[in-house]
Amino acid sequence: MALDQLLTLVQPLRCLIPDEEKNVKNILILSFSVIRNDPRVMRQIRLLERDYRLTVSGYGPKPDAEIDFLELDRPLVGRVQKGVWGFKLLLRLFESYYWALPQVRQGLGMLAGRRNFDLLIANDMAALPLALRIAAERPVLVDAHEYSPREFEDKLLWRILFAPFYDTFCTRYLPRAAAMTTVCEGIAEEYGKDYGVVSKVVYNAPSEQLLEPSPSLPGRVRLIHHGSAIRSRHLGVMIEMMRYLDERFTLDFMLVETDPVYMAELREMAREDPRVGFVEPVPMPEICRRLNQYDVGIYLLPPVNFNHEHALPNKFFEFIQARLAVATGPSPEMARIVEKYSLGVVADSFEPRALAEALEHLTDDSIAGYKRASSRAARELSYEVSGRVLLHEIERLV
Repeated sequence: MALDQLLTLVQPLRCLIPDEEKNVKNILILSFSVIRNDPRVMRQIRLLERDYRLTVSGYGPKPDAEIDFLELDRPLVGRVQKGVWGFKLLLRLFESYYWALPQVRQGLGMLAGRRNFDLLIANDMAALPLALRIAAERPVLVDAHEYSPREFEDKLLWRILFAPFYDTFCTRYLPRAAAMTTVCEGIAEEYGKDYGVVSKVVYNAPSEQLLEPSPSLPGRVRLIHHGSAIRSRHLGVMIEMMRYLDERFTLDFMLVETDPVYMAELREMAREDPRVGFVEPVPMPEICRRLNQYDVGIYLLPPVNFNHEHALPNKFFEFIQARLAVATGPSPEMARIVEKYSLGVVADSFEPRALAEALEHLTDDSIAGYKRASSRAARELSYEVSGRVLLHEIERLV
């Protein structure tokens, strides 16, 4: 059958396709992370899955979402291979190092031949060069979860091997992205200062939770910290802080056991203080409801590197959505929001005693007031509002 005859037969069938289906745009989301455990990527998926045809590529298993999922194998690397890569990084053979990474090679093999994407979203710098190669002339939006060139600058080996790699790749590839978003003002400003790129800020905020502040218990202050047991976060400083607080205060940790050895060290450190406890973590969608049972969400994060200094993490916004008072160290991004919305207290320094002194001034009435302030701010500090920034950039690009 001739091509023109085939088209004549098929053309009447087009009227059976709804108009909105004809114009649906195809978007690829690429991230070298376990997608269903990555809150920021999952929020991108939830934001877009109803109005766009999504393909998502990352480490599995497939999340519960309306997507075409392409699973990448998590790389298992032996000492010899690490040695080869370290040698390449020392010799500044950055392109050779990057394109030899197994997840990059696999992603390129899966995706290089696909030409149906209208937009690609690269999550973090590690995914950007691959996304640009797949995209050819199509637009790529890069979402920087961290400031990559200084992410682990507190570690000497990282400064020697990876800092020059990320600096070179940021210089080379960031200007080729059609748009850029990141997590806070400080990181956006640093990318602009060092690489001349403009970043829009999309907070790591969850969707608005329909919760009310829980009633306080007279004469008790229930503190909560949640997240992952990661050594570089120095969670022990919050256990040390409890030494300076009176008997009104209790502290629970709700931690994912990312590092079992470090988790055991934290439990041992807390063993002599019955006011410090560990509760089982809950699935991501249930976090805010679980936190709602407490009074104060607490995070004291020593600024050992640039990203810690400018941290504005998921847990901070989850405290707000849970309608808690908030207590932090003088981390500029968190402190700015706490003070702007009167959400709680900010310590004068990152010393455990400093945060204890700030907490000691809390009363039943002031805690209730801070909880009400979180409730008032919850809508504005939700993904329904912050996600509009990302949605606007996507609509502009497609």
